[in-house]
Amino acid sequence: MVVVGLVVVGAVVLFVTERVPVDVTAIAVMVALILLEPWTGISPSEGISGFSSPATITVLAMLILSAGISRTGLVQIVGRRIAAFAGDRLDKQLLATIGVAGPSSGFVNNTPVVAVLIPVVTEVANEGGTSPSKLLIPLSYASQFGGMLTLVGTSTNILASDTAASLAGEYPGLRAFDFFEFTALGVVVFLAGSAYLLTVGHRLLPERVPPAEPRVDTYGVADYLAEVDVKQGSDLVGRRPSAVAERAGDPVEVVRLLREGDRFTDSPVDGRLEAGDTLLVRAGDDALASLAAADELAVERPDDADEAFEAAGSDDRPVVEVVVPATSFLVGETLRSTSFARRYDATVLALRSRGDTVTEPLRDLTIQAGDTLLVQAPPRTLDRLGRSREFVPVRETAEPDYRTDKIPHAVAIMAGVVGFVALPWPALGESLAALTGAGAFTLLAGLQQDILVTALAGVVAMVLTGVLDANELYDSVDWDVIFLLAGVIPLGIALEGTGAAALLGAAVAAAAVHLPVVVVLWLFYVVTGLLTEVISNNASVVLMIPVAAAAATAIGADPFSFVLAVTFAASTAFLGPVGYQTNLFVYGPGGYTFVDYLRVGAPLQLLLSTVTVLGITAFRGI
Repeated sequence: MVVVGLVVVGAVVLFVTERVPVDVTAIAVMVALILLEPWTGISPSEGISGFSSPATITVLAMLILSAGISRTGLVQIVGRRIAAFAGDRLDKQLLATIGVAGPSSGFVNNTPVVAVLIPVVTEVANEGGTSPSKLLIPLSYASQFGGMLTLVGTSTNILASDTAASLAGEYPGLRAFDFFEFTALGVVVFLAGSAYLLTVGHRLLPERVPPAEPRVDTYGVADYLAEVDVKQGSDLVGRRPSAVAERAGDPVEVVRLLREGDRFTDSPVDGRLEAGDTLLVRAGDDALASLAAADELAVERPDDADEAFEAAGSDDRPVVEVVVPATSFLVGETLRSTSFARRYDATVLALRSRGDTVTEPLRDLTIQAGDTLLVQAPPRTLDRLGRSREFVPVRETAEPDYRTDKIPHAVAIMAGVVGFVALPWPALGESLAALTGAGAFTLLAGLQQDILVTALAGVVAMVLTGVLDANELYDSVDWDVIFLLAGVIPLGIALEGTGAAALLGAAVAAAAVHLPVVVVLWLFYVVTGLLTEVISNNASVVLMIPVAAAAATAIGADPFSFVLAVTFAASTAFLGPVGYQTNLFVYGPGGYTFVDYLRVGAPLQLLLSTVTVLGITAFRGI
């Protein structure tokens, strides 16, 4: 128990500090448990059991199915149509945002739902004269409410179900979740959370990003933008634009090359300089002073930064924003090390990280998950960025490439995946047999399938019907989530097998001996919610479910109710941008600060902790 406890502490420290990616931490935990087998009891076969776990495979399949739905453009199309009635009224815009994100997230994984709706919601806000900051956090939170409507709304639900099933032998009250196991409770939570956002939550949100303001102005690019004219006789003539940076002796980034009356070249990094060229550069005061000291160069600040970008020729290289998700190859790298400019024929004009615009040189800055890049590139590159899973666009491309003709196929496949799990086929067959006298209807019982089977069958159907190409399957999966699940599942096995979970549960029970069961249930919800803010939501489920089940048994309560409380708490994280990936997606586009999440999320977390616990008490009869 001591050894497993030390592994848990080490894992939590690494999860919190993010010194290494969370999926790498999870694999390190798995390796540590195997190497310490004499003390942890985790054999190599048990250590790698997370890779063959039904939860891991089901999540993998559901991510692919969600990608198929996204590829058809169904969510975006529904979002635009429902949002069309919103106009310039904030209450209608909020209602449209919540009404699309919530129900969609019940059947399609909520992370891709938010990713595809960010451009839609941003456009709704700008067209209605509303700050996007008023809608993007509600978008993220509503997707989390919606994720609790069914078993497949989040990967956390699936993992919690599998964990509960694995503990059934030790705690007879536990079992895997049915597809609509907690739908009634999820509806209550969804309605309570939505009411809060519609009445109180949006009033607590500041307007960080002004409505429809040019993006260049939003990022304050004018503060470090300058024009450098190359005079006749300059020794820079015939050299590449990067030579200007060498001349400055300080960091200078070439944004655009202007030639022959504001006609722009295809790329700011290629070609050779000519006399009369004007370079639009991103530089600090010291670098500009060095350039201005050269007689063959003329340096001045443009009067209007936005005009400098949106002038004639800007259609060839428009400016867009993209968010860097945790799965992007850019995370932990720099623009220079990834050759971003040459790879995409694009220039990063500005970067917003953790709510603040970065003013220092960008080429050697380490990119973090959640950073928002202001990118200038040709339309073909913007389409490529929009389709790539490496980036989340803040605004839709002019002509998004959706497979709208495959919408009926995708809907039918998802209906089949859900139907074969959710419908009570045995009872239905018996009822029809009794009504008609045809015993053949009892064969309907054979249609009942596990979500693992139907989800994998749905993946095959997606490819066979052309909703997804075969080569898109691997790109559809968030592999960090898969490795995270595979790595932390053995930790739950070790907690249970060594008796560590039972010991912690007994300690909680002893401390709460004089407290009502409902209060202990609420405390588990709160502790799980706080833990989720600092480590992965999937990791918090693995750690807390065995302890909650043991504590419930020790005080004579229903362990299944405690598992539900832990599951709901881990799947709804509102206190900060890093507790849940959807919160991170909207961080940059909304211009938020950490305090914004705390201001809106803390009352919501308190409200839902009460609503959820009272709902469990009512539905489970505690």
